[in-house]
Amino acid sequence: MSERAVVFHVGEDELLGILHPGAEGARRGVLIAVGGPQYRVGSHRQFLLLARHLAAQGIPVFRFDFRGMGDSSGAQRTFHDVHDDLHAAVDTFAGEVPGMHEVTLWGLCGAASAALFYAWRDPRVTGLVLVNPWARTEEGLARAYLKTYYLQRLFSRDFWSGALKGRFNPWVSLRSLGRMVGTAVGSGSGGASGEPDNTSPDRIDKGPLPDRMAEGWRRFQGPVLVILSGDDLTAAEFRDVATTAPEWSGLLQEPRVTLRELPGANHTFSRRVWRDQVALWTHDWLQTLPERGRE
Repeated sequence: MSERAVVFHVGEDELLGILHPGAEGARRGVLIAVGGPQYRVGSHRQFLLLARHLAAQGIPVFRFDFRGMGDSSGAQRTFHDVHDDLHAAVDTFAGEVPGMHEVTLWGLCGAASAALFYAWRDPRVTGLVLVNPWARTEEGLARAYLKTYYLQRLFSRDFWSGALKGRFNPWVSLRSLGRMVGTAVGSGSGGASGEPDNTSPDRIDKGPLPDRMAEGWRRFQGPVLVILSGDDLTAAEFRDVATTAPEWSGLLQEPRVTLRELPGANHTFSRRVWRDQVALWTHDWLQTLPERGRE
């Protein structure tokens, strides 16, 4: 069967998805959730190409537009408020692929964060692929800038050569660096520092974004594949939070977690070799997952 459009609804709003059927009798599928202000094809056609790659290997895939994006109606919303969209998409996907009883959520950027908020609530979701997850706070952004830009710049021969030749005023950069340091150390990681608060029953819905993501991670008990770009500020922020914040202590080291890093790749994997590598990692990881009830 070839890929086809599927229309479904969230309340009065009409959403459009594309189904890639995969092999007949497949029991596990992949739902691609779109991150940021883009639609179901993805930057550089990444989501389309990924879906076709997986479907050619027999894995059903469903990609769709959130409300207010692409060809879906309704008001545009952030990744904080797409629970109903994801639920309706999983319902539709399951209804379109008879016999499929497990779904892996695949999300880039904000969609990866949304997947962490949603996955533990839906028993049909048994796996997560999180690509450059969005974990931004002001302090986290400042630390990422310090590590990926300012320190490299200060230790760059070109920087000091240009300053000595009068091409620019180095004090402007140094003052900017000072402000960035102040932001970075001002309050930790925007609430992700200090002792974790384990007492609040609604901590998944309130508090700093990195803490909420960590709580969603803990509540979801299935396998997780994390893919991080090497030349991406968003990935750098997530890497910093996941390796330094108390709320994230030990999470990346769990046996159920597979971490893949792609040096040189940018946020949206603009080169074909990067997109192909992400697709290969996704497929190979899916092949290692035991089917529920068949471990």
